[in-house]
Amino acid sequence: MSGAARRRPLGVVTRGTTNPNRLRRVDNWIVATCADRLVAAADPLVVDLGYGATPVTAVELRARLAAAVRRDVRLVGLEIDPARVAAAAPAADPPGLTFARGGFELAGLRPVLVRAFNVLRQYDETEVTDAWRTMTAALAPGGALVEGTCDELGRLASWLLIDADGPRTLTLAAKLTTLGSPAELAERLPKALIHRNVPGEPVHDLIRALDGAWRAAAPYATFGPRQRWVRAVTSLKDSGWPVLPTPKRWRQGELTLPWPLS
Repeated sequence: MSGAARRRPLGVVTRGTTNPNRLRRVDNWIVATCADRLVAAADPLVVDLGYGATPVTAVELRARLAAAVRRDVRLVGLEIDPARVAAAAPAADPPGLTFARGGFELAGLRPVLVRAFNVLRQYDETEVTDAWRTMTAALAPGGALVEGTCDELGRLASWLLIDADGPRTLTLAAKLTTLGSPAELAERLPKALIHRNVPGEPVHDLIRALDGAWRAAAPYATFGPRQRWVRAVTSLKDSGWPVLPTPKRWRQGELTLPWPLS
């Protein structure tokens, strides 16, 4: 293989759909959950892989991290399509925000954190593990990958926290004021799980159990959807699911469990 071929970004151009605040839920979770990795880093470098047709979500992630974690955070938005990189260049006004061409190999960078959202959803399930492995191999020591998917407005989302040893946690998240049923989250599972939402699979059991707990918590709707969700997650935990004990995050419409699901 030639040197030029080795340098070619790994992956394919995605559809590029994006909207302002589409990734706000995962961004807020990153701030709350991954801040220690950035605080401890000698170089607080973050990569937003596959930011899409416009750089708005990359700009937002950098702003949120700079405001809440480290003012000197550096974010590089990577896209395979050179036209998208060129179009994003005017958005690189704040110090520490740049855009470049790259794929799963992360363009030779060694980031502490990678956010790859709505990227692997467009790949075959058989390609997921190799993509994870390629990205985590490029991380700085102690780094992590946040990989997942969401709907067009960011109201329903799910993601995995992945490090050099593989997936560590699964998070489901929803805008509670528009949530009809937790079963809706099944449509936005990460690529590694979306085709496994069938009887006999742990993720199917999880969605069914959460949906049942939500229905049982219907009387709490009088106090608002947040109280209903917290009650449903509490019931899920009490029934034996290893829900991580972070009630503050539950109140944000989140549910996090260790990986693998069992």
